Amino acid sequence: MSAIQNVGIVGLGKMGLPMAKHLLAKGFKVTGCDPAVRSAGFEILGSAREVAKVSDLVIVVVGFDHEVEAVVTGILEAPRKGLIVALASTVAPRTAIRMAKRLADSGMILLDIPLARGEAAAISGKLLIYGAGDEKAFAACRPAFGAFASDIFHLGAAGAGQVGKMVNNLLLWACISANDEGLRLGEALGVDPAKLREALAHGSGQNWAMDNRAEDSGMPWAEKDMGIVLHEADLARLSLPLSGAVKEVIKGLKIRMGLGLPRGSD
Repeated sequence: MSAIQNVGIVGLGKMGLPMAKHLLAKGFKVTGCDPAVRSAGFEILGSAREVAKVSDLVIVVVGFDHEVEAVVTGILEAPRKGLIVALASTVAPRTAIRMAKRLADSGMILLDIPLARGEAAAISGKLLIYGAGDEKAFAACRPAFGAFASDIFHLGAAGAGQVGKMVNNLLLWACISANDEGLRLGEALGVDPAKLREALAHGSGQNWAMDNRAEDSGMPWAEKDMGIVLHEADLARLSLPLSGAVKEVIKGLKIRMGLGLPRGSD
């Protein structure tokens, strides 16, 4: 498989734009597409279809399943045999599998590469990739992925990456929920939350969400993430009562913080 040289990014938000800058710094030719971005230090095109025409690899970094569907539909308007489409968005595993089939029917390849660690890691180039899909295509794309990710895993066929990210998110939101309740309990019993947080970072209750104050991100995707978990559990006929409670705890935390629902979640 030919080396990747031309990389397109569809979605130039808090994740996609720093990813594009890292790719540029590593010598890749980058084009982008985002209705909210007019100038970014590289060529901005008008549609996903136009980006796909000039790319060896198109990385999709949009927020919701329906946006992914729209991007793939645009790419399919001018299919290019052998084009690799890397789905960096967090969507339902079944969405990734369905998009993989749609692209494969037109001779294109979908890689499943949802990202973890958030905006700060995107800026520093230290994202984590839960990868999946065709192994040869994945290997060809590793140098490009390595421009913005410090840890890259391949978990299986398309859809497996989304499963990995889904489980990661379940654990993340569960930790945030437990952290919130624990710190509030400590404060109610007279212990300063900042001092308690510092002490907990050195004990068996230590976790990434507390160390990085993950709740300060605004948690824009929490309801979406947990909705995916619960829907997939329903389809698999699994009972995950903790996940249901976590969804409600996170919603309550966001309400107390004065945070709304993410754009496009209604």
